[in-house]
Parts: sequence; C-alpha cells; structure tokens
Amino acid sequence: MGRPIAGRPFVSLIVFCCLTQQFRCPDWSPPNQYYDLFISGDQPMSEYTAPNRSDAGRDVFKGMSKKSKTKDTEKKAPMSIRVGAYGRYQIKSGYVAGVYTARAFPKPPTKARGLIAEATGKTEEAAIAALHSAIDEREVRRSESRRADPRTGTLIPTSEEYVEALNTVNLTRPQRTMVMALAQAEADGLAKVKVAAAGSYKSTTSAKKALASAGRMIVEYLSSETGSKVPATSLDGFASIGFCGDAEHQENPANWILHPELCAAIRIAT
Repeated sequence: MGRPIAGRPFVSLIVFCCLTQQFRCPDWSPPNQYYDLFISGDQPMSEYTAPNRSDAGRDVFKGMSKKSKTKDTEKKAPMSIRVGAYGRYQIKSGYVAGVYTARAFPKPPTKARGLIAEATGKTEEAAIAALHSAIDEREVRRSESRRADPRTGTLIPTSEEYVEALNTVNLTRPQRTMVMALAQAEADGLAKVKVAAAGSYKSTTSAKKALASAGRMIVEYLSSETGSKVPATSLDGFASIGFCGDAEHQENPANWILHPELCAAIRIAT
C-alpha cells in the first residue's frame, strides 16, 4: 500500500476504512432509482396512469382527419301503377323489372284472388292492349267449353266460371243456404218444399224467385261486357243454375236439381 498521507495519519485511516467497508459490505445494493432499472430492463420513465394513457392514445390520432360517413339519402321514386278496368276485371299496368307489364285481377269487391291474365309490350299502352286481347281469347275458350242444357238450350257456364262468380256476387244468406242444400243432394235433387224450408221460405214460389234472382246475378256477372263477341248466357235465372227433374208420379212433385258444374263449383268455393 502507498505511503500514508503525511501529517494526516488519522484522515488516511478513515479513508482506508471507508473504502474497505464499501466493497466488503454484503448488504450493499444499488440505489433505489437504479434497482428498478435492472429488474425491468426499461429506461426510467414518467408516471403512466390510466388518464395519461387515454390522453396519449388520443394524441396519436390528433391531427388526423376522420372521414365522415355519408348516408345515401336519395330514395328511388316509387313505381307508378295505373289502375283501370276491362269488363269484370281490374287492370293494373306499369313498368316492372324493366318491362311494361299489364295484369288482370278480379274486380273488387270480391273474395276471388289470383292473377287472371298477364301481358307485356314495348309501351304501357301496348301491354294493356295485349292484355285485352288475352282476356278476350280467354272468354272465347270458356264459351266454347260451355254445354247446352238439353231441356232449355241454355248455355251452362263451366265450373271455373261458377267459382269466379260465386266468389264475387253477393248472394243473400237464404240463397246460399238453398244452393248449398241442393249441391249436397247432387243429381238426386231436393223436393221443392225442402228447398224452401232450407231458405226459411213459407212458399215454394218465393223460394224459386230467390233462386232465380241468384241465377241472374251469376249470369249478369259472367256476361259483363269485354271486347269479346261471346254470346251472353240466357237471362233465365233459374235455368242458369238448375232445373226441375221429372216427377216419378203425378202426385209427387219433381225435385229441383242443380247443374253438375255448379255443384262442383260450390264444393271448390266453400
């Protein structure tokens, strides 16, 4: 070891003791501010609390322009539908899916549903004209399918026509009750008094008048004018829905019988 500091032996001893104590002390440890640095491996940093983190996060995006979302407020104009009529049908026309279209439906008020006919064209007027032709052709086909009653010569509507009429004409409750009773009897028919009783009529004459009125409403509906040249069905109301059967005995009056086409239509419509 070097020569003691001259004139200051006591000071040299103190310095020596301090040096040896500093390096030999087992409890020595780095100052607190450096201890955290060794453990974490990070540089010392300022306090980073939750509010500070939020502020820091906002600062990252500060100055960046946020693109606002724009909603397409433009709405397509509603499709224009023209409503008209042709005979007993309601006509609706318009520009549908890029095509001028015209469609026929049962005219309100009615219980009937569904499309009757449809046509398209280069213009709306052309589509309507084509639809009128389609309806006329349909009426002609129906007319050709009607049969003539051998008893009266009356043209009997098809079951399809009867169904359409029954869903449209406004029969009274007694009329419907009598027609239903006759339909259930089918080809055998019912005695006049039983039919009258079903409709709550006191006389068979009143009952027959009510049935004839129902027949006329059906005939008038099916004879509604269109552009077709289909001959109208006879306006004999009772003959349009049924007939009187042959009496087996003179003392027993003949039964009233509905046309089979009407019987089938009632089963379908009810």
